[in-house]
Amino acid sequence: MTGLTVAPSVRRRWADAVLRTLIVGLTLATAAIHWSLGGLLFTLNALGYAALASAMVLPGPFGRIRWLVRLALLGFTTTTIVGWYLVGARFDLAYIDKAIELVLVVLVTIDLWRTDGGPLTLARRGATMLASLIAGPR
Repeated sequence: MTGLTVAPSVRRRWADAVLRTLIVGLTLATAAIHWSLGGLLFTLNALGYAALASAMVLPGPFGRIRWLVRLALLGFTTTTIVGWYLVGARFDLAYIDKAIELVLVVLVTIDLWRTDGGPLTLARRGATMLASLIAGPR
């Protein structure tokens, strides 16, 4: 009797799906926290997180530039953390949100590395994209 084995590609797709689900869930969680705080800055922050969460799962053109969406989410989250550190209020919900955002930074970094390669690969991809934008349509 042979044991049941799962192909590595199936395990990788499953792991990628779990990782993406965690990223989207945490992004929506921090969006909900910011939304609940009210005020223009928090509302805009919540909308930014919601847009990035949507872009992480939308098909079509977003699928081709998902690496750029991941970089945007990483930058947006990092900027939010730094902004809070510099001028944010210190209360319990803020610390919970920053913990969520720190986990989000770690997971997005892992997703970037697993799916899109390391920093050199991303730099090459960005340079290629920039060169095509500069060259314009042919």
